[in-house]
Amino acid sequence: MAQPSDALPNLYDMLVIRLPQDVEKRLERLAAKTGRTKTYHAKEAIQEFVDAEEDHLIAVARLEKERPAIPIKDVERRLGLAD
Repeated sequence: MAQPSDALPNLYDMLVIRLPQDVEKRLERLAAKTGRTKTYHAKEAIQEFVDAEEDHLIAVARLEKERPAIPIKDVERRLGLAD
């Protein structure tokens, strides 16, 4: 008979990383102070980093298309922020 956990798809992959000892100690202190696990904080940091890098790559790709700049007054007007 299948166990309940067997019916759930594996939504996570594992990543093993080596951290400098000072970073590991800081992470341990942070986890203790916040009541969260080291894994929680590492996962949050990685997710934020990946989001920021993806945004950066999108911005660079748009700049490389050499589209004309949009004057700030036009942006403000489009967003309803014009005086």
